[in-house]
Amino acid sequence: MTTGKGTGPVGAAHVPVMVGEAVEWLRPRPGAFLVDATVGLGGHAVALLAAAPDARLLGIDRDPSALARARERLATHGERVVLRQARFADVARILSEIGWAGADAVLLDLGVSSLQLDEPARGFSFQNDGPLDMRMDPAAPVSAAALVNELPERDLARLIAEYGEEPRARAVARAIVRARPVATTAELARVVGAVLGRPRPGHHPATRTFQAIRIAVNEELGELDRFLADGWSLLRPGGRLAVLAYHSLEDRRVKEAFRRWAATCLCPPRTPVCACGWSAKVRVLTRRPLRPTAEEIARNPRARSARLRVVERLA
Repeated sequence: MTTGKGTGPVGAAHVPVMVGEAVEWLRPRPGAFLVDATVGLGGHAVALLAAAPDARLLGIDRDPSALARARERLATHGERVVLRQARFADVARILSEIGWAGADAVLLDLGVSSLQLDEPARGFSFQNDGPLDMRMDPAAPVSAAALVNELPERDLARLIAEYGEEPRARAVARAIVRARPVATTAELARVVGAVLGRPRPGHHPATRTFQAIRIAVNEELGELDRFLADGWSLLRPGGRLAVLAYHSLEDRRVKEAFRRWAATCLCPPRTPVCACGWSAKVRVLTRRPLRPTAEEIARNPRARSARLRVVERLA
């Protein structure tokens, strides 16, 4: 599991991932309309506002605790900042509600917040024992405990294989079902570890299983698909969208969406005459995803899997 949103209380260490690259490629201008669609603790938002005098920023996050920290961190910017609790797939609706006709720069950081990972009570990490929860929005109806303890073995195996890309998903699911009820993150990690073996340096055997359950609890890929259906339309002409992804399931979706948006035709292959009426909406600025530097990874190991892709809307 990875994070792009920083850690610790406001004013303490706060480590947004690839913040320099995000600001450079989004190139926020004075007076621009900026959107941080996963504002977390506000690290990227602070940098974007600092780079663009008189710019305004809309910050969105589904986690009320993170949003409260961001509100405190960004308070000095006053009315330049608007914060809303929502899913990032709802950006278009919120832009309409606040009267913005579009954005000049949009950032989407798909990492899990350190606020979530580092608080045992949130139940995201096997490194801190706590109740199996994993909900980014604590008011969401389904927790990790519900999935772990109630899903049929076949469905649990499919979830772990699809969302965690775990080769031994069936064996892991079988072990979990036999161990039920599983109440805490440490218990789940022990069950998975007993199947997959001891942790290797830098990689716990339960990583893929925890990722899969977290993705399912928060409907992360479904939300990303909703955003990518027409995310280009959030941008004003010349506006840029940057997406930070942390595993192949996310990055593949972003890459394919960017290619689709940049295409000049969406007709099926061998269609004799174009009938789709589609024209390119964006220009892809990053042929390959940008990666964090070795220096950044040394400072913040959770950045190691980050991949940044950027597009610019055409006129």
